[in-house]
Parts: sequence; structure tokens; C-alpha cells
Amino acid sequence: MRTVLMAGLVLLHGTLAMAAEPLEEHPLSIEKRAMLTASFQDRIDRTTKLIAAEPDIVEHYSSRGDARFFLARFDEAVADYEQMVKLKPELATSHWRRGIAYFYANRPKDAAHQFEIYHTFDDVDRENGIWRFFSQVRATGIEKAREGLLKYRKDDREPFPAVYRLFEGKTKPAEILDGIRQAEITKDQREMRLFFAQLYIGLNYAVEDKPEDARAHLKEAVANTWGPVAGYGPAYMWHVGRVHYDLLRQKVEKDAKNREK
Repeated sequence: MRTVLMAGLVLLHGTLAMAAEPLEEHPLSIEKRAMLTASFQDRIDRTTKLIAAEPDIVEHYSSRGDARFFLARFDEAVADYEQMVKLKPELATSHWRRGIAYFYANRPKDAAHQFEIYHTFDDVDRENGIWRFFSQVRATGIEKAREGLLKYRKDDREPFPAVYRLFEGKTKPAEILDGIRQAEITKDQREMRLFFAQLYIGLNYAVEDKPEDARAHLKEAVANTWGPVAGYGPAYMWHVGRVHYDLLRQKVEKDAKNREK
């Protein structure tokens, strides 16, 4: 999750509020979305053939697991990530992607455990604590999740300390975003901070079952220009935002069709 950071939240249970107006325009074109889908399916096809020929190569399962996650095939992604750990047990502690896949596969307790043991691998990265918080909210509720927030004694990259304060109830989304926009930093640094802030503000609204607020912020994360080209970890997280945004849109569209029947 830092330089080795996180590319892909579970279909949220409970009633999602219906949008009063038509869905906003998707930040990615239809052509771009189709291209992504085709490229991930092609990767799955290729790595499946490689696995059949070389079933003990960890990298094959890693690549296929990512592609499956990016197509919202969460249970299958979990299976590939777990196979990685079976083949190479030393990966168990640091496998944050497995934790995210557990979360989306509706296994929040397993997800929380993954992020807890990751903390023994890296006790500075608050992004891990953010995901443990989301998992704990799903598993035990927001009050207990706040009580159980991981403790950090060292500084981390912005905007993660600011986002962490959001979960502690010590700041608000608008304050985080205003702080980034007013900071004396480069354009690329601002775009990077805005990406992570919009992503995690959106995901936080999602776990609070506020889908319209979640969709608005996740749309900004998907539209961000830094995330998808910034390297493996941030690109993975860009896909997490994209997948979650699409799940929320699909839920609204499905409910609208059901109302028409």
C-alpha cells in the first residue's frame, strides 16, 4: 500500500436511496469503458492458460486476481489472491489487495483481519487504517469502528492524516478539500491529494449508506487525471473507485427499471 500500493466496496446491503434526477454523465466514455472490460477479460483468458501450464507461478494468480477484481468478480479475485498466499505464505501479512477483495466479497471480518496484520508490516501507512475502518464499519458498526481505529504515531503522506481525522470525527469533507485546494503545492501534488481525498470521502459516504453523496465524490476520483497513470498502487485504487462508482450507478439503473415494470 505505499510504493507497493494498491488496482480495483462490496455491493452495499440495505436500501440505496433512489436518485431524484437522471444519472450524471459517466466521467469515462463508453469506448473507454469497453476497452477496459475487453483488456481485463483478455488478461483473464491469457493468465488462465498460463496457470493451466504453470500452476505454481504466483505472478499468474496476481495478474488474474487483479483483472477479476477490476471486472467486479470479487469472489474469483479472492480465490486468486488466496492461492498466492498458499503458494507463497510470506505474502499473507502484506497482501492488502486480498483485504480489499474480502471487503467487496462481503467478508468484512476477514478484511479487517487482513488490515490488522498489515499494520504489523507497515505501521505508518494510514491508508491501511482507512480500509480497516471501512471493514469494521461493515462488521461491527460505525461506533465500534471509531473506537477501534488503528493508532498512528508517525506522519504519513497527505491527504491520509486529514482523511483519517474525518473517520475520527475531527474534520469534514469540505475542510479536507478546501485545504488541498489552498495548499502551496505543485499541480501534480494537488491532483494526487484530490484523487485520494475524493476517493476516500466517497467510500466513506458509501459505507455510511449515503449513495448519492458517495457517487458525487467517486465520480471526481474517477475523473482525476493523476490516479490511473500514477503507478501500480494508485492505479489499483483508481480502479477501486471506478468499480464502486459503477456499482452505485448500476444499482440506480436497476431500481429504475424495476419501477417501470
